[in-house]
Amino acid sequence: MDKPLDYLEINKNSWNKRTEFHVHSEFYDLHGFLQGNSSLNPIELELLGDLKGKAVLHLQCHFGQDSISLSRLGAEVVGVDLSDKAIQTARDLADQTNSSAKFVCCDIYDLPNHLDQEFDIVFTSYGTIGWLPDLNKWANVISHFLKPNGKFVFVEFHPVVWMFDDNFEKVGYNYFNTGPIVEKEKGTYADRETDIHQEYVYWNHDLGEVLSSLIQNGLQISSFAEYDYSPYNCFQHTVEFGPKKFKIKHLDNKIPMVYSIVADKR
Repeated sequence: MDKPLDYLEINKNSWNKRTEFHVHSEFYDLHGFLQGNSSLNPIELELLGDLKGKAVLHLQCHFGQDSISLSRLGAEVVGVDLSDKAIQTARDLADQTNSSAKFVCCDIYDLPNHLDQEFDIVFTSYGTIGWLPDLNKWANVISHFLKPNGKFVFVEFHPVVWMFDDNFEKVGYNYFNTGPIVEKEKGTYADRETDIHQEYVYWNHDLGEVLSSLIQNGLQISSFAEYDYSPYNCFQHTVEFGPKKFKIKHLDNKIPMVYSIVADKR
């Protein structure tokens, strides 16, 4: 009998490796961040609105730059991530920047066993849900931690992007979730030439799956938008056509690259 796929252990190891490289990468610009630069983008800033005095839960926070950026805007923030190296780095950065942001290290499905608090806003963004096999459980966690009338703010890479091969030349993957995708990778999106080799497990989630999971867990969709660019230069063959606006050069604006959802807890 085949050994069950331990995706949590595989992905935790993968993100621990990535964190060591990401912290020192130009992509994350830690020097600028420590000087006061925000890591947040206009898309999510507009959706989040005024954060002064708001309690914010940030799911899959990596090594904490966005969480600390949220706290700089006046929010009381708790960031959560699976990677223990990422969370330790986030705590160190919070100390260095005198941030009030707190951090929890766990699988987000298990978060109710680690955190007892309700939040005005739950936030997660860019490259998060692909690491999760079950979006119904994900949406249940979001609903669990939101106060009545609380708001979920979500910005994510569009599932159409994940259909393509790395060079965006052909469709290599199914738009619909057909189970785990196990990949091996050299480098990382923050530095494709860096000397890192890793394995990871990923899932493609279509828009219907995302929206249905939220609706079925008591969240009412108040806005949905699609964008023809990525605010990050994290794909192959990109061109920057505006500040922090990247698209695939040979595809121009023919595909959606990012989408956003705001949902309210009934």
